[in-house]
Amino acid sequence: MGWALALHGGAGRISKSSISPAAREASETVLQEFLDAGCAALSEGKSALDVVELVVRLLENCPLFNAGVGAVLTQRGTVEMEASIMDGATRKSGAVSGVSTVVNPISLARLVMEKTPHVYLAFEGAEAFAKDQGVETRDESYFITPGNKERLAKALEAGLVLLDHSVSTDGPEHGGSREVLQADGHSGRDYPYANGHAANGHPIAAGAEFETVGCVAVDINGHCAAATSTGGLVNKMVGRIGDTPLIGAGTYANEFCAVSTTGKGEEIIRCLCAKEVASLMEYKYLPLKEATDTVIWKKLGEGNGGLIAVSSTGEVAMTFNTLGMFRACATEDGHRQIGIWKDACYDDDCPSNGNGSTKSSAVVVFDENHHGLLSSSNSNSDNELSQDLNEPRGNHQTKCPTGEKFVLWREGLDQHMTVEMPISPMDKPCSKTASK
Repeated sequence: MGWALALHGGAGRISKSSISPAAREASETVLQEFLDAGCAALSEGKSALDVVELVVRLLENCPLFNAGVGAVLTQRGTVEMEASIMDGATRKSGAVSGVSTVVNPISLARLVMEKTPHVYLAFEGAEAFAKDQGVETRDESYFITPGNKERLAKALEAGLVLLDHSVSTDGPEHGGSREVLQADGHSGRDYPYANGHAANGHPIAAGAEFETVGCVAVDINGHCAAATSTGGLVNKMVGRIGDTPLIGAGTYANEFCAVSTTGKGEEIIRCLCAKEVASLMEYKYLPLKEATDTVIWKKLGEGNGGLIAVSSTGEVAMTFNTLGMFRACATEDGHRQIGIWKDACYDDDCPSNGNGSTKSSAVVVFDENHHGLLSSSNSNSDNELSQDLNEPRGNHQTKCPTGEKFVLWREGLDQHMTVEMPISPMDKPCSKTASK
């Protein structure tokens, strides 16, 4: 047993082509810095609860991520932030949503947990409580960055059918209307759906429905804690509440584990992903990695998100079914991982403080013609290929660099997922053609 820490900056359709080298370097640099800060605090004997709040505050203060100063904008061009925190040792929790002036919503969530008899405060009540507690606030303009104004503009352009005669030329920040005409000719509003599409079927800007920040930790006493914060969806309806502030959906911690999720909030809410991981560990006695794989790959739909988790025994899992997830983790025994795509952190190889990781999900890669490409076994060399795709594959997993498009198939899940993945010269196709 020992301390362990993981943090994330959001999961989604994050391809290498969508991020410049400079942006990638900046993201990985701050992930490294924030990981170092959390590790230092745990090494000093700080509680898991203190550490997850510390790390999420750092993420909220970084405009690279969708939380705090980097929070994305609603359909009206306003900010509505949300956050939650949970102490696994006591199962106490606090959450806020609809805050627009609080610099660090995660700290306000902790104050809700510690200073009120409630779990959740929202909108005017949360803002009033923040004022009463003397937390740092700023004018809403502090949170509205040029980058997020541009993202909203792109989302509006891609996701809404705007008829000239029903739309003001002024944007919502100047009192303009975003009304449209529905198919029956009546005036109405066109709102983005939970699947990332507007009512007219057009997709919102790529990746706009994703991104959250979070941290999970287990301290030297084996106590777990989790914290999550977000600005929500780009172009979301005013008043929309996602998974982040909902205990059991976006955040959960108990005596077994701590979990923070990221992805499509409505889907995560339907699955109660964070609590489901804890329940699988508590009631079905699954190891952490198997529990997170089950939730992300079997219960949460393809491409819908990911999570980070730690167990009370120091295991770490960073599991996602999207193209990428900004993430980092470290354990007391010196294991560290930082990455965005599948090639940066082999999630089946996440650390477990020397106790060995649980690798229960088989993964085989196919090209677009459904030819098997590679499948490595736990018990053999990383370069070993499965020559017979009809043989029992046991605990195989795949190496996951990114680049070209191929198809992932996971044993027992009956689902395929298109991902970006190049094949290196050493990874020759398998001898048999795989069936769908």
